[in-house]
Amino acid sequence: MRKINLDEPICSVDYAFKRIGGKYKGRIIWYLNAHVVMRYGELRRAIRDITPKMLTQTLRELEDDKLITRKVYHEVPPKVEYSLTETGAELIPFIDHLRQWGDRQIEKEKLNPILC
Repeated sequence: MRKINLDEPICSVDYAFKRIGGKYKGRIIWYLNAHVVMRYGELRRAIRDITPKMLTQTLRELEDDKLITRKVYHEVPPKVEYSLTETGAELIPFIDHLRQWGDRQIEKEKLNPILC
């Protein structure tokens, strides 16, 4: 009997959601697409409900999954810029489709969304 490794994706949908799932990953990818390059502080201001620890962790996960790149400038004060990789940019049409679906659902429920 084959032992199941819980870290391995069960199917391609599982694999995809492990890479982009969570509360903040989609928004970070979306903002980086809109702004091309963003610094940590800009992302922190754009995503108001994220803690610094969670932002750092999420950025590391996205970088580990090769969806974003992190460019460090060796200067004082330190400067770090984030941008989408080609793989990350491939997700934009799907995230936009989810955004449009979300817009329709919010409108149906007459909620007051914060614009992304």
